[in-house]
Amino acid sequence: MGIEDLRNKIDQIDAKLVELLNERAQVVVEIGKAKGAGPIYAPDREKKVLARIAELNKGPLPDRTLAAIWREMMSGSFFLERPLRIGFLGPKGSYSHTAAVRKFGQSVEYEAVLDIRGIFEEVGKGHCDLGVVPIENSTGGEVVETLDAFVDTSVLICAEVYMPVHHNLLANCKLQEVEKVYSKPEVFAQCRRWLGTTFKEAKTIPVASTAKAAQMAAEEKFAAAIGSDIAAELYGLQIVCENIEDNANNVTRFLVISREDAKPSGDDKTSILFSTAHKAGALADVLDVFKKNEVNLTNIESRPSKKRQWEYYFFVDCQGHRREEKIIACLAEVKQHCLQLSVLGSYPKNDTLLE
Repeated sequence: MGIEDLRNKIDQIDAKLVELLNERAQVVVEIGKAKGAGPIYAPDREKKVLARIAELNKGPLPDRTLAAIWREMMSGSFFLERPLRIGFLGPKGSYSHTAAVRKFGQSVEYEAVLDIRGIFEEVGKGHCDLGVVPIENSTGGEVVETLDAFVDTSVLICAEVYMPVHHNLLANCKLQEVEKVYSKPEVFAQCRRWLGTTFKEAKTIPVASTAKAAQMAAEEKFAAAIGSDIAAELYGLQIVCENIEDNANNVTRFLVISREDAKPSGDDKTSILFSTAHKAGALADVLDVFKKNEVNLTNIESRPSKKRQWEYYFFVDCQGHRREEKIIACLAEVKQHCLQLSVLGSYPKNDTLLE
């Protein structure tokens, strides 16, 4: 077949695809009517759909390509049922914005929020259906603003997202002319070696988000920001140096927060927050309960309590859903060793990167 014949064949396939996609969309509308006023986003269903698509895929398209297509279709499905409103750490061009768009697509509404606590408040008040917040980075560790926000709010985790993060130095001056660099504290930590060897005089100035940093750098002479290529495009900055992160495999984990957590998917995590008495062995007693019940812990972080000196809150992720009998029994026993215990949510375990 000649190239024109092949292109005609593609056109015919495209016509069938459009017809099938709209046929699928009509079923989505019927599902929306059947669900009524229930939640639109179902993380457990999302995981099953994407897993099935990967299982059906025989190539040559890679699984990640089909996953991206299906995520965009699901975004359109949300729009047909009721447009979702997603809060993210703004302004536009932040890594949180990028993660939100890659996760939920182009057919939902996005709200830029000034700080992480504000995202929790917007979701808690019902102004946003969901929020996307960074929780930890493979290089810089935990995001303390997110951990602290969980202590004071009642929102729940319904999903998690892993996204590769590449940092760039953005400016409208030459590298040797830079006098100050704006970015988030966590980003400075992820680029510590590069900054130490590149700048001797320039000051690093922490701000609320990488997009805000780009905004400020665009407005000042001899100023730079560390941020994404999208931020450079949005705020009219040049990429002076690319991929300046110390770890080439730099990944940030984001959480999707809601007023409800997710239904069991068969492969889940549960996050809990607890505080223990200030006595020897208190934390060990709690960890022994998980060990005895054969509940695997995948992460543990601590933050000092703002209410009492030398008292700490512990954030723990474990495998399993809080509706499972083993998890129910385990948490009931754990609670006996705690001053306070809250389940922050159960949600599908995620093993794939958002590219």
